[in-house]
Amino acid sequence: MSNQSCQEQFILLGFSDRPRLEQILFVFVLIFYLVTLVGNIVIIWVSRLDPCLHTPMYFFLTNLSFLDLCFTTSSIPQLLFNLGSPDKTISFTGCAIQLFMFLGLGGTECVLLAVMAYDRFTAICKPLRYSVIMHSQLCWKLVSVAWGVGLLNSLVMSPVTMKLPRCGRCRVKHFLCEMPALIKIACVDTVAVESTVFILSVIIVLVPLSLILISYSYIALAVLRIKSAAGRRKAFNTCGSHLTVVSLFYGNIIYMYMQPGNNSSQDQGKFLTLFYNLVTPMLNPVIYTLRNKDVKGALKRLVSRK
Repeated sequence: MSNQSCQEQFILLGFSDRPRLEQILFVFVLIFYLVTLVGNIVIIWVSRLDPCLHTPMYFFLTNLSFLDLCFTTSSIPQLLFNLGSPDKTISFTGCAIQLFMFLGLGGTECVLLAVMAYDRFTAICKPLRYSVIMHSQLCWKLVSVAWGVGLLNSLVMSPVTMKLPRCGRCRVKHFLCEMPALIKIACVDTVAVESTVFILSVIIVLVPLSLILISYSYIALAVLRIKSAAGRRKAFNTCGSHLTVVSLFYGNIIYMYMQPGNNSSQDQGKFLTLFYNLVTPMLNPVIYTLRNKDVKGALKRLVSRK
């Protein structure tokens, strides 16, 4: 393909070398995507309609669910189209939009999970001052910072990635326009770009993760000082859901972005991306619902009213 054609469209190879796997993946991805949509919409619906859930914790959880809806929708419909059709192309504009949303929403989730850890730290370590500290204005500011960091990440990295010369290389060995895959098909030295990616990854991924670990260190010390077993169990249940989500999300992100791109196999990268782009957002509502008596109680109340 000519260099000009790469300014018009890309070919997302994805799993096209395994037609039978494509058929199986189409069914599983469609089911997981529908479950993700329903689960996160239910969390938003319950959190907004039940007055008992109008607290900072569920305000942040609502934002996380909305974020997951946008995150999966930025790439999964395109993946379903490519899996179910012989046409594997995506327009240059569509690829740029997909990359912009993927980077922005991923960066936002990193910071939002740190914000949620701070909320749990305040609730457990400073329970008497919780309502004073976590007032509505602070909650909105923290959420705005999370979305602002994600937007800044996209504004910096998307143009840099899309402007790389590719000398007619339009075949992206991935199922979406992800940054490492687009950098690999560039026909120039990408050391400077990869260094920039690494530095931004440290800032956006490791700094929030460090804050999460610090918050949970203080939480663990506070929980150990609780004398009653019931009190310790309640505190662990409150934080267990969030810790599970953090482990799933950050584990994949760190493996994907905090190492040189050539160190991981292409198939491994595809499945890891599919996991944190689809499976993790699908599991979030399940984790928060099954481990949370407040959400289950709110669901029962809303269903009984209907």
